[in-house]
Amino acid sequence: MPEIPKPYRILVAAFGHEANRLNPRLADEELFVLERGQDILRAPADVLKGLIETLVTAGVTIEPVFSARSASGGAGGLVDHGFYLRMREELLDAIRRIKPDAIGLDLHGAMGTTETPDAEGDLLQALRQLVGPTVPIGIGLDLHGHITPRMLDNTDICIACKENPHSDFVECGQKVAELLIEQLEGRLRPVTISARVPMILPGAGETGSGPLAEIHAKAREYASLHPSIKDISIYNVFRFTDDDEIGQVVTILSNGPSADTPSIAVDLATRFWVERERFKDDLLSVDQVFELVRSSPDKRPFVIGDMGDRTAAGAPGDGTILLSAALDGYPGLRGAVPITDPVAAARAIEAGVGATVTLSIGAGFTPGYTPRLVTGFVEYVSDGNFIVEGPVSNGARSAMGPTAVLRVDDRIKVLLTTKPADTTDPAAFTSQNVVIGNLDFVVVKSGFHFVLNFAGLATPVLVNTPGVGYYRKHKFEFRKAHFWPEHDISSPEITARQHPAGTSRRM
Repeated sequence: MPEIPKPYRILVAAFGHEANRLNPRLADEELFVLERGQDILRAPADVLKGLIETLVTAGVTIEPVFSARSASGGAGGLVDHGFYLRMREELLDAIRRIKPDAIGLDLHGAMGTTETPDAEGDLLQALRQLVGPTVPIGIGLDLHGHITPRMLDNTDICIACKENPHSDFVECGQKVAELLIEQLEGRLRPVTISARVPMILPGAGETGSGPLAEIHAKAREYASLHPSIKDISIYNVFRFTDDDEIGQVVTILSNGPSADTPSIAVDLATRFWVERERFKDDLLSVDQVFELVRSSPDKRPFVIGDMGDRTAAGAPGDGTILLSAALDGYPGLRGAVPITDPVAAARAIEAGVGATVTLSIGAGFTPGYTPRLVTGFVEYVSDGNFIVEGPVSNGARSAMGPTAVLRVDDRIKVLLTTKPADTTDPAAFTSQNVVIGNLDFVVVKSGFHFVLNFAGLATPVLVNTPGVGYYRKHKFEFRKAHFWPEHDISSPEITARQHPAGTSRRM
């Protein structure tokens, strides 16, 4: 009678953060939501959830370690290096203890610390050195990841979500798990090819329309014509990571070497250069946005994406520009505006519900911002915790820190939060007793993901505001990264590189 095979033991963990180096507020342990052990099996709608669900269905033994996610929706300033090292060592210790057959990770791909801009590359290299070349390592990433050769050289499976807004994280995790199992069973011999364009483009980041949609469509066409291709990922890169070799990257994962994948990767990557003039955003000004709200009562409430102060892109969330515009120029409009200000939040909470307070709020972190003096009525106070209810990151725990809702001018509700708030979801407001349907507008610190989560509740619109969450030509200093058209970029030489785990060579 044949021996029953031992069930595979696959270690899983999540460490997600998109690091904006222009944000002066460091992301330390206080700004993360941490869960450990069996608690992470109740993962939100993210890569980790897809990993776990698929592995459970396959009947393998799951070894959960930890989930560490930025409390503000996945982004913030540079991660405190000491905190990063502690989490890295915790993961390495778990691997030493468990000795898993494979490792599946939910990472972002653009996490930098105060000492390294390539934290994922450092982490994966440490894992590979520990487990050796025979233990499969699979990771699922955000398509805004800064994909480095070190990341690709130390993983067997490295794939990204395909949509922005990121509605397919779960599917990405499912695919990572499926490929890990195929590799363990000997049905997959993964080979990754990458092609890199050494530039960053200024806009047009949605995958549902425009040039990025066309490149993704071409990738799907290529995959359908080549059965050996298991995945094509297109990384449109996070703009506020300043590192060597940063740029648009295309990766192709195939089952064994393929003669076709190098030319396919180069063709897809070249399309970024050919179509570069189309990668621009068409945003409304602050006055245009509020005129739209004022003149379109049938479309209210509006949900306004504050592009310059996006906590979802690592900004502090302390901008007062939209609040001041609404108070000074549009007296008839009712709205809600979140502002990160731990000092003002503490003072409002100390005064208590029912008190009237005069506070200087905002501009505590972002250079160039101006605080706003307001007098308001403290309507509500809470611990700032809520659960994301919309499709993007559904079920995620979010922590705004102690929060106070201040009603200003009897019509604007200011959410004073201690931590940068993840306002991509309506629950950020409804959890604080803010009724969105009673308002004319709601400001969110997001550029894309809020569109799906507010669907059916409010009309989305993006506004061009200053801040460290949105690229502006000649506004920020970059030492290594090159933006088109700000920097002089001649026609780049785009080549393919093969990344069997542990090696790297040009094709």
